[in-house]
Amino acid sequence: MTTVLDIGAADEAVAAGRVIKGADAPEAQFDPERYKLFSHIRTEPGGDRSLALFVPGMHCGGCMQKIEKALTQLPELKSARANLSARRVSTRWQGAEDVAISILNRLEAIGFEAMPYAAESVDKNETKRDQELLKAMAVAGFGAANIMLLSVAVWSGLGGSMALETRQLFYWLSALIAIPVVAYSGRVFFTSALQALKSAQLNMDVPISLAIILAVVASLGQLTIGGEHTYFDACVTLLFFLLIGRYLEQSMRRRAGSAVKDLLALRSDTTIRLTQDGTAENVSPERLAAGDRIFVPAGFPISADGVVVDGTSDIDTSVMTGESLPQAVSAGATVYAGTTNLTKALTVEVTSTANDSVLAEITRLMETAEQGQGKYRKLADRVARLYAPVVHLVAGATVIGWLAIGASWNEALMIGVAVLIITCPCAVALAIPVVNIVAVGRLFRHGILCKSEDALERMSKIDGVVFDKTGTLTEGKLSLAGADQDREALRLAAMLAQNSAHPLSKALLAAARAENIALDAMEAQEVPGQGVEATIDGEVVRLGRAEWVGAPSAADDRKAIVYLRRGDAAPQCFRFDEVLRPNTEETCAELRRQGIRLTILSGDRELPAREIATALSIDDLQAHLS
Repeated sequence: MTTVLDIGAADEAVAAGRVIKGADAPEAQFDPERYKLFSHIRTEPGGDRSLALFVPGMHCGGCMQKIEKALTQLPELKSARANLSARRVSTRWQGAEDVAISILNRLEAIGFEAMPYAAESVDKNETKRDQELLKAMAVAGFGAANIMLLSVAVWSGLGGSMALETRQLFYWLSALIAIPVVAYSGRVFFTSALQALKSAQLNMDVPISLAIILAVVASLGQLTIGGEHTYFDACVTLLFFLLIGRYLEQSMRRRAGSAVKDLLALRSDTTIRLTQDGTAENVSPERLAAGDRIFVPAGFPISADGVVVDGTSDIDTSVMTGESLPQAVSAGATVYAGTTNLTKALTVEVTSTANDSVLAEITRLMETAEQGQGKYRKLADRVARLYAPVVHLVAGATVIGWLAIGASWNEALMIGVAVLIITCPCAVALAIPVVNIVAVGRLFRHGILCKSEDALERMSKIDGVVFDKTGTLTEGKLSLAGADQDREALRLAAMLAQNSAHPLSKALLAAARAENIALDAMEAQEVPGQGVEATIDGEVVRLGRAEWVGAPSAADDRKAIVYLRRGDAAPQCFRFDEVLRPNTEETCAELRRQGIRLTILSGDRELPAREIATALSIDDLQAHLS
């Protein structure tokens, strides 16, 4: 077997003379596709190396156990963990990159194709597998429907009205439909079962395949001897329903894995890198290195952690902090991948690669939670490991037992086939991991990050809940609460706000529209971190921060305040309150009813945090926290 991998282009690897041999590849040749594996190897802080692989052929608990057992036999590996729902295998070792070759070869030796875990390769494979499953399911459904039509006629005539020759004709027609349907649609299960048997292993598809094949063979045997019953209809219909289940399982996995994809989607697919000669080029975030400089236009996400070297703007950091108000940044400020530049273009010097960013670390926490093992999941894995061989032994004992008490060979065989099908352990092997990953994914889509594999199991034992305020108890959106201004002032402020993407500007626009105030277009200039200004009838009109507008600082401790000032007139103040999430009050009341202690820890100032705590009847509050 030939195994070699490459970073980047083939000519670079050839020029460097980098040809790596696998454990069982005495004469390795250059293979650019597999050489790319090296670019996906991570170096961890402690010096260990890690690699995540996508294994499309892993679709049951037996496959997962087989992979983990095979990889843990490699002396170089410190750990290997298979994630059934995402078909991902995470490995960790101490030593050279070349160990990745041994990992790949070991997986191939036990019948599993593997590739670097990357979004594009996963999506491509999932799409191809969906198409194959749909085709197989369509063929099985067509065959089952036609065989069932013939079977209805046979069942109707079993009382004696149908001649033996006619019944045999219908059975032969059923066989002519069933055999090609089973051969085509059953490949989904047969291929997996064959791979397992070749490596002297058992997986969930072995009993399924054995049951389907035995049912067809037994039916053909009955047909050749003129028996009264065949099972082509049941066999093909079973195959059809199994394929429906496999397709739904595939869809569930894809939806369950969307939480991590949602995180990765926060980062831009491409970024503008500035070269030393002053030109710009579009590159993927993975190609950025520490020291590179990137250009981030207004309205675009930042693709790497870094430090602002030029420009002033407002950054939406809600994805990282939950804070509803943007953060004003200028030269020297630290920015993070996944946050969004709102107002003016920035030049950022990259300090961390895409794999070392804060966003990447959050993504890894999500992946850890998805593939981690709680107590019940470990129990399910142990059960699934023993279940497949036990099922075969029970089925064999069933056949022997029925023969011993005088049943016919055909009757005993059919009962044994029923045992194989009914006792298939897919429910145990799939249900618990899928429930875990679906729960973690749904929690993330509701803004809750689960970073411990057994957190869901331990939630039943909690006696206290600690809430963040912004984005957790509140929606992270602001509404105009009170002002020292009249209707005309609100109209003027809203017209200025039309030229800004700031959340406070959006809140002013929403308040004006709620009051049915007509707004005219106005040319205005936004000053990042300060506000918006325009000139009306020779007078400068400003909407923004107190010191920029020329207003005294707020008397209270509110952070969400803007001022409007026209010329030398007295400034007018607009105050904003946070909006509680729907059902927040009911949720807190229910938690208190259950005897759970409630606490708010907030980075906001004391007054706005205290207002939310009072509204929710929560006494334990700490504000001004980092």
